Amino acid sequence: MIFCVESFMERLPELKPLFPLHWKELALDQDKVPLDPQYDVYAERERLGQMLFVVAREEGRMAGYFVGFIAPGLHYRTCLTLTMDMFWIHPDFRGKGAGSRLFKAVEQEARRRGVDRMFVGSKLHKDASWLFERLGYREIERYYSVWLGDK
Repeated sequence: MIFCVESFMERLPELKPLFPLHWKELALDQDKVPLDPQYDVYAERERLGQMLFVVAREEGRMAGYFVGFIAPGLHYRTCLTLTMDMFWIHPDFRGKGAGSRLFKAVEQEARRRGVDRMFVGSKLHKDASWLFERLGYREIERYYSVWLGDK
């Protein structure tokens, strides 16, 4: 398996068939919130150099991906921060260390770009915190959610 920094927008035709699988597995409130990415926002962030897109490939096939955004912290102007938007390893490629190697590739590219700090997260209903703990990340915050749309 190889890990490459690629162009999100150039790979969008290859990504679009994977997004429904990713969404079905991980998204909350699927009965209320349809998958509807703002591709124009992704395109603009990539154009500005604020996106990091790393792909895992096995014999040319996209086996997984990481998307994150790079910017100075809003509270810490001097701290260039990479914040994960999403990551996913296709079920066909799980259990072989692909996730660990994907994040090692992400970290390597983030360092090359001068990133000081990286934030990642895990859905509790499909917990990947074991991966981050194995990689040396520490838990620093918890997020909570409530649906307000029907009130």
